[in-house]
Amino acid sequence: MYFKPYSGTGGLTENGIPIQQAARLYPRSREETKKRDNEFCLTERVHEAELSQVKSPPEPAHKWVVTLEEDTFTEEKYLVYENYQRVVHGDEPHERTRHSFERFLCSSPLQRRVMVGPDGRKRRLGSYHQCYRLDGVLVAIGVLDLLPQSVSSVYFLYHESVHRFAPGKLGALYEIALAVEDGYRWWYPGFYIHSCPKMKYKIDYGPQYILDPDTLDWRLLDKRILSILAKDTYTSLSEASNEDISESPAISSAEPTNNAADRDMEMPTSSDDSPEDTSADEDAEDVYDSLFRSKMPGIASVASMETLDLDHIVLRIFPTGPLFETSDLVGWRHSNIREPSGIKHSIAQLIAAMGPDLMDRICLDLVRRQV
Repeated sequence: MYFKPYSGTGGLTENGIPIQQAARLYPRSREETKKRDNEFCLTERVHEAELSQVKSPPEPAHKWVVTLEEDTFTEEKYLVYENYQRVVHGDEPHERTRHSFERFLCSSPLQRRVMVGPDGRKRRLGSYHQCYRLDGVLVAIGVLDLLPQSVSSVYFLYHESVHRFAPGKLGALYEIALAVEDGYRWWYPGFYIHSCPKMKYKIDYGPQYILDPDTLDWRLLDKRILSILAKDTYTSLSEASNEDISESPAISSAEPTNNAADRDMEMPTSSDDSPEDTSADEDAEDVYDSLFRSKMPGIASVASMETLDLDHIVLRIFPTGPLFETSDLVGWRHSNIREPSGIKHSIAQLIAAMGPDLMDRICLDLVRRQV
């Protein structure tokens, strides 16, 4: 895919020389021409128009540069965001502020680092902005989370002046190429809602797999699966694939219902039931049980756990690859140890049960296994 020039120059270089004539200055060999005509290599084609790959002289009519940068806020990036949200999504002025851009697409909690994969290649991890510049002007941004085994496409935005060149598709090809070149294995385009027209572009790339929400198995997104998605707003892909879809039985009025009111009746509400006199925990503990409320002998209090450094407990998240620390988890820094629904509270309960003296000698294995 080529990024066409803005307008006016047609097939000319900066000096007014026709592109065909300029190409004769750097002819391909017969083998190269044959290979190009019969094989499509994404990682080669997607970079052909970049300034670093264009041979000169003559100078190209336009300069196309793609860089992978940290996900920090800049005024240059904000101007693209403001234009995209206003023109494409119709956001109101208060919805497309600098603060909203920084909160939404900058300064991710993912930490940037470099890992060495099983193949020996170095891979960047963390959140990045893939920036696309035409003639020195930023025209598009791809917001990416680089994970140990995938390039996760978080968001893509562009300036209205390049809309007719399908920048979203070009960005997808660049992201797929990044996954191939650096050994991430997978490109993850995010959520797919079949009834949302703005997400239809995601199924233009294949082979592609979709996660079955019931079995958590990845299924090939083919015409059969698409036809299933077109029939119902929600369905079990595994059951539908086996043509064994049964209607869910209606809840009998004689059966007990598991609603919030019933649970509130079962949960203790008196502050005397809690070993810690912390009113901030009461609302959350009406819904979530906590080991710190059990009065079990030998369990350290939540107050004593607050004095410990829980940020460096080792985690095993993937079957292969690097180990991580609890501070690498998304939302860890903003999690409250006294909030039972939070990840920091869960880790604190585990350490309290095992004994804080073992905290530096354990590795929590979070790898999901088939049952």
